[in-house]
Amino acid sequence: MADKDSKTSPAEFIRQVQTERRKVVWPTREETIRISIFVFIMMVILSLFFLGVDSMFGAVVRWLMTLA
Repeated sequence: MADKDSKTSPAEFIRQVQTERRKVVWPTREETIRISIFVFIMMVILSLFFLGVDSMFGAVVRWLMTLA
């Protein structure tokens, strides 16, 4: 590990970046499609959940307004 005060040369930095880039594992097409479908399903479920929560709070606020 380099010392705090020592500077990494631009060439060494590029070498380190290339070394790290070689370690990256990209998902396959099937994994990307599967994850995208999962994200879409979760988005629909959560949007319906928050719609329900928002509607419930709106109904409670309207009810409280009738008491005032």
